[in-house]
Amino acid sequence: MLILAADSSLPILSVALLADRSLLGAIALEGKGSRNEKLLPAIDWLLAEAGVDRRDVELFATTRGPGSFTGVRIGLATIQGLALALGRAVCAMSTHEAIALGDPDPGRIAIFDDAGRGEFYVSVFHRHAEVIAPRLATADERDELTAKAGLVIPVSEFVQHGNVAVGCARRARELADTPDAERYRDVTPIYVRLAEAEVKLQQKQGQS
Repeated sequence: MLILAADSSLPILSVALLADRSLLGAIALEGKGSRNEKLLPAIDWLLAEAGVDRRDVELFATTRGPGSFTGVRIGLATIQGLALALGRAVCAMSTHEAIALGDPDPGRIAIFDDAGRGEFYVSVFHRHAEVIAPRLATADERDELTAKAGLVIPVSEFVQHGNVAVGCARRARELADTPDAERYRDVTPIYVRLAEAEVKLQQKQGQS
């Protein structure tokens, strides 16, 4: 199975191409503030370098947050557009789930990322299966959630040496032939909390 995966939810944008369990190629580049201009060209470059036509891709995979609200939307829209044009399925997962894929038997994994305003996005997995969905937490709550994990992964550190899209592609391959595959067709963004503009709108409505 040929899988194309992308992540644009984080400051480092990434794209990967997987043929069954073999990695054909991957890209990671700075994407903060310019994801819209970089994602599709990165996909086209990777396909061209691998000598693969878009029409040969059998499954498209993407992350759906948490992360940059704009980045999540761009990634979902781009991958959905490519899949729709070619009549292919989409496998969408949380950004943290793509990162959690690694050691064959890691036990309990906790993943967290800075959400701003002194808060964190936190997820917990057991053998790559999500047991606590991405949620907003204070520093104390984060420490409590990660205390019993055998492996704790700060997203900011992971992106310095890992490729999120590669994890996304490999997880999509794992799920492709399982009953869970249908559940991963859900492309609803995982924002966890409201965007700043929505917060201000609710505050304004509450005052009126």
